[in-house]
Amino acid sequence: MPRIVKSGLIQMSLPMTEGEGSIEEIKEAMVQKHIPLIEEAGRQGVQILCLQEIFNTPYFCPGQDKAWYASAESVPGPTTERMAEYAKKYNMVIIVPVYEREAAGFLYNTAAVIDADGTYLGKYRKNHIPHTSGFWEKFFFKPGNLGYPVFQTKYAKVGVYICYDRHFPDGARVLGLNGAEIVYNPSATVAGLSQYLWKLEQPAHAAANGYFMGCINRVGEEKPWNLGRFYGTSYFVDPRGQIIAEADEYKDELLVAEFDLDMIEEVRSTWQFFRDRRPETYEKLVEL
Repeated sequence: MPRIVKSGLIQMSLPMTEGEGSIEEIKEAMVQKHIPLIEEAGRQGVQILCLQEIFNTPYFCPGQDKAWYASAESVPGPTTERMAEYAKKYNMVIIVPVYEREAAGFLYNTAAVIDADGTYLGKYRKNHIPHTSGFWEKFFFKPGNLGYPVFQTKYAKVGVYICYDRHFPDGARVLGLNGAEIVYNPSATVAGLSQYLWKLEQPAHAAANGYFMGCINRVGEEKPWNLGRFYGTSYFVDPRGQIIAEADEYKDELLVAEFDLDMIEEVRSTWQFFRDRRPETYEKLVEL
């Protein structure tokens, strides 16, 4: 039987920003704005849903205000437990990107993976942390230290990459070698230098590794930081590197697509990505 999966991505603009409420009020407003689309995903029968990078806050990294440290939370914790209720209600896997506090001074850009019965499966911590041109992420996040895990969910083997990670092919390859069938990349990226790469790098990862990807980007402009316009354009791409569904550039949206995971076997059998690798020839390319 075909292994058909229905997946969803939510891209969202900010309903409340700094100066319009407390940090907790801003977080709650963002969650409340997401809930109707999470519910809609459930009603449509979405089996795996992914939210955008640090979905319940602004993208506060254009500034360097320590007050935002207070928005970090434990993982698992209150937000993952809240999302687990929707996962259980709709029998839907949910990938929940949040700002994680492990301990004082140990803060990460993290995505939790919740299975369709509400079980917390684990988390991925963003490995590659930018610190340039308004993306002052090293002020807020430690580099990830959990490697590139793949999670066996009810519907598929799922991996996660986060935003800036997409510029690095190495982790994308490791996710494929670790068995990922779908890799989700929740992001926050603005129009400008890297926009043309948005539809170049991730289809290349999908084609080079023979898996599906779901790529999410938020929308709108966020004051008071004024980093630029988050251009949405969330999409799904298949193992041939072909974009199969795409969201709007400007508006909040739930993007839903169905695809057959058996296509992975077909593509990998044709191109033999993993059989023809020569890892023994790679190790001496770089002297560290």
